[in-house]
Amino acid sequence: MKEKILKKAIDLFINFGFKSVTMDDIASEMHISKKTIYSHFNNKTKLVEAATFCVFETISNEINCICELQKNPIEELYEIKKSVMLHLKNEKTSPHYQLCKYYPEINESLKKKQFELMQACVVNNFERGIEMGLYRTNLNEEFVSRIYFLGITGIKDENLFPTNVFTKTKIMDNFLEYHLRGIITKEGLYTLNTIIKNNINE
Repeated sequence: MKEKILKKAIDLFINFGFKSVTMDDIASEMHISKKTIYSHFNNKTKLVEAATFCVFETISNEINCICELQKNPIEELYEIKKSVMLHLKNEKTSPHYQLCKYYPEINESLKKKQFELMQACVVNNFERGIEMGLYRTNLNEEFVSRIYFLGITGIKDENLFPTNVFTKTKIMDNFLEYHLRGIITKEGLYTLNTIIKNNINE
């Protein structure tokens, strides 16, 4: 039952937001009592925390699987982007914004885990890109990986990038292209342009 509650909560949180969804809503959707939910999660904060890290673990596992395929590094970043957006359903309700505003402690814990995951992933991606001649050799990988993390987290700031102006999918595409154009070689540019062209035609 705990896993079923968690699964339903994740679905509702992503579709309607952390703030909007109540324990009553979850109980009603599942046709169970709130008491049943509280027997597994002491309060809503605990449920939000469990839901947040469950989604993170799922996404982490998929990113690791993508990285293990050792694809072209540029293609790899686009595959990771697609996987993340699919799980977050294009963040229709801005869960990141709501997590920051209403559950800052959970958000900080999540951010640390995200940094650890992305640091390892991006550094590995960068090193392979250099070996393949796709990325420039005169860049510091630690700097590039941190700038990438700042960018990925920064574009989720609703104050800077309001959803009525920027769609989540488009802004992710724009950022990824911006990031890559700063580090690629002429060979890498060919791959990037091919991916962008294919995305337009899809």
